[in-house]
Amino acid sequence: MTISQKIKAMVEESSWVRKMFDSAGQLKAVYGEENIYDFSLGNPVEEPPLFFQEELKRIIINSANGMHRYMPNAGYPETRKKVADMLKKKSGLPFSVEHIIMTNGAAGGLNVALKTILNPGDEVIVLNPYFVEYKFYIDYHGGIMKLVDTNKDFTLNIDKIKTNITGRTKAIIVNSPNNPTGVIYSKSSLEELSEILKKKSDEKGEAIYILADEAYREIIYDNLELPEIPTIYPDTILIGSFSKSLGVPGERIGYIAICPLAKDCDDLIEGMVFSNRTLGFVNAPAIMQRVLMKINGQFIDGSVYQNKRDLLYENLTKFGYQVIKPQGAFYMFPKSPIGDDLTFVMELQKNRVLAVPGKGFGKPGYFRIAFCVKDEVIYNSLPIFEKVIKQFQ
Repeated sequence: MTISQKIKAMVEESSWVRKMFDSAGQLKAVYGEENIYDFSLGNPVEEPPLFFQEELKRIIINSANGMHRYMPNAGYPETRKKVADMLKKKSGLPFSVEHIIMTNGAAGGLNVALKTILNPGDEVIVLNPYFVEYKFYIDYHGGIMKLVDTNKDFTLNIDKIKTNITGRTKAIIVNSPNNPTGVIYSKSSLEELSEILKKKSDEKGEAIYILADEAYREIIYDNLELPEIPTIYPDTILIGSFSKSLGVPGERIGYIAICPLAKDCDDLIEGMVFSNRTLGFVNAPAIMQRVLMKINGQFIDGSVYQNKRDLLYENLTKFGYQVIKPQGAFYMFPKSPIGDDLTFVMELQKNRVLAVPGKGFGKPGYFRIAFCVKDEVIYNSLPIFEKVIKQFQ
């Protein structure tokens, strides 16, 4: 065998998102892109804001000497200050340059954080349903994923979390707004979680961290506010990204923000700067960091995605689908009208609609729709969603 048995096994169970995305490419080649309704991948259709495009153009045209060389491993100080100032303004916490590490997207940030904190055999609690790559990230760095179900409405099940904390628990990943459900965990539930983690950390004699995956923190609906987890639980490592908030997922630009009040803040910073380098990420992209130096809270217009959500939600529920209304991100996670979510998704695919089975997110019996698509894709898919559910009613 040319590749390791472990990697071969991982490939075989790997992301259904990519499998459906690949199917979409094949179908588009046969039927034409305009006749395939692809909800498989969270790949934003909205273009980056005008300020982003203008600043990018300015930087490239006026390229300074040395602009493409290495920078400090944590990133340009000016960029890190911009991120720190944004977080300080929102949270009221004393974030500063040294608390920020620029990364290759949120995925890079999560890998750096896990590499830094995990000892072999340490457990990381992951809330189900979940972004499937978490399992592989944790395994890469010697950890063990411990899957804990959320409630039926995908909110935190505090009792189940408490039951699953052991002497080996090192962290819990809190992804809010959530992929795949769009749920935002409430401040009150996070406060309950904080109390449990503080108590368990004291019993253990070392911190149990919250890894706050907030890749969608700027995409919030209905005038809701995203709870600032570091203000609730000091031992929080926040992982952010500009991929979705600026509509630039291909540019791979994100950050780690270590709560200034974390007990071992200095050690965490030193360890993560080291891990950022030795994992081979080295530096976040230089040009993207320079664009971010000029960012002033100018993100994509979230109302665009809220309108798409409303259009899809109102029609799916009218057709008879059961679905929790997303509060953020751009995903919807309806219940499959039959127990076998894969069979249902394949029936949609026969009718040229691409979605992802819930089993790909640890939750069979559901399916995910990424509604970050053009409006006409949603409009044209609606008759198909209605037709297919009627086949199973």
